[in-house]
Amino acid sequence: MKVSYDEATDTLTMIFKEDAAIAESDEDRLGVVLDYDGAGDLVSLEIVDASHRVTDARRVEFQPPSPDV
Repeated sequence: MKVSYDEATDTLTMIFKEDAAIAESDEDRLGVVLDYDGAGDLVSLEIVDASHRVTDARRVEFQPPSPDV
C-alpha cells in the first residue's frame, strides 16, 4: 500500500493495488473518490481538501496488529 499527500492540490491518496488499471471511479461522498479495477476491486482512495477532512494529512502512522492476534 502506498500513501501520498500532495500539498499543491491538498489531496491525500491511498493506493492499494499499484499496477492495477482503473476501470471506474465513484465519488462516494463529496470529495471522497473510490477507484476500482475491471473486476470491481478497490484500487485506490482519494480525499480532496484533505487538510480539512483528516487530522494531519502530512502524517501517516502504521499500527501493526497486537501480539494477541
